[in-house]
Amino acid sequence: MSNASFSRGYQALKAQIDAPIAAYFSSCVHCGLCAEACLFFTETRDPKYTPIHKLEPLRKVWEQEYTLVGKLKAWFGLSTPLHDQELADWQEFIYNSCTLCGRCSLVCPVGNDLSYMIRKEREGMVAAGHAPDGQISAAKRAITVGSPMGVKFPALQAQIKHIEKDTGFIVPVNQVGAEYMVTLSSMEIMNYPEYLEALARIFKHAGKTWTLCSEAFEATNTGIQIGSSDIARELVSRLVNAAERLQVKTLVSPECGHAYTAIRWEGANLMGKAFTFKVQHILEVLEELRQQGKLKTEGLETARMTFHDPCQLVRRGGVIDEPRNLLKTVAQNFVEMEDAGKMNWCCGAGGGVGAIEQAHELKTRVFQRKISQLDAIKVETVVTACANCRITLEEGFEAYNREMPVLGLTELIAQHLVEEPATENAHE
Repeated sequence: MSNASFSRGYQALKAQIDAPIAAYFSSCVHCGLCAEACLFFTETRDPKYTPIHKLEPLRKVWEQEYTLVGKLKAWFGLSTPLHDQELADWQEFIYNSCTLCGRCSLVCPVGNDLSYMIRKEREGMVAAGHAPDGQISAAKRAITVGSPMGVKFPALQAQIKHIEKDTGFIVPVNQVGAEYMVTLSSMEIMNYPEYLEALARIFKHAGKTWTLCSEAFEATNTGIQIGSSDIARELVSRLVNAAERLQVKTLVSPECGHAYTAIRWEGANLMGKAFTFKVQHILEVLEELRQQGKLKTEGLETARMTFHDPCQLVRRGGVIDEPRNLLKTVAQNFVEMEDAGKMNWCCGAGGGVGAIEQAHELKTRVFQRKISQLDAIKVETVVTACANCRITLEEGFEAYNREMPVLGLTELIAQHLVEEPATENAHE
């Protein structure tokens, strides 16, 4: 890597050191609790995967650039300056073994948000050219094609025609003034096409108007994952501009955790302005419809079921009660995993880890944590609300030779809708 690239990365790291970062490094008591909260440490027992250790490059820049002790240590040769090879070596820790799940942040006794710090550290890694190839490729496709998996609107259009032919429902596109603008993730389009059909059934049943946007249907935000605010801003702006152009009341995030984080929690700050519309995760919409009496279901699943909490949705996003309220309306035998809810254990592939080929072996190894959780409660089916989690669970079960169905909660709700749906004010 050239000196110019490293210089850009170093300056980017330096620029990320804001008041919270300085306070977090200053207040760290080196207790090690973050290690026991990270499945990359608990499943390997390797101290190199301790969350605070992953922040060493950022800590070094903070200490040497902004503290008297750090300046003195550097002056007397007691510490070495950050160098390019060190950043290259740390890619394994900053990307391959961190899903940005935030569990370490939750247990820190002094309130340090280590996930926030990793996100800042990744800004420097991207600028220095040390982001993983898989994430770089996904980000480039998101910018140039509009989707990290290279999905273009004609592919979605084909799916829409198939759904309309099979169900007789209308899947509206570019409808001005609809109540909801629905967004999707590439994984749902390519791996779980039943999700879009479920939405069509639900909105018709509830008598709600909705639309897709042909120019901004993809909600996955690779900028958040790779650590580039510029990319994140560009991707968010496409959704915001589309929602404003179509004059919708609510932008609906799909069953994708980082998509929700990007548009709901970081979107307005990235854009530098307040939105003219509400942002909700699809589960928040469904729970709202349920409370309004517009989501009527019948019949109960008899299998012993549990819910896997997507980290960005539940722990980082606070959508905790909604999936449980919804699941209990259609599941007769719902049981919780130990450490469920905000203390859930990550699937192991968030934060872009699933796109990193070099991380595959480690990702599979740490999935043992989820296996242990499920074995303890002896369930027959896992339900979740994130396409990335769903794929990871399916791949993990295959790797560990386990037979267990993995269902999306939105589709499960759609399967239990009453036969005579309300159609008042529905978009026909």
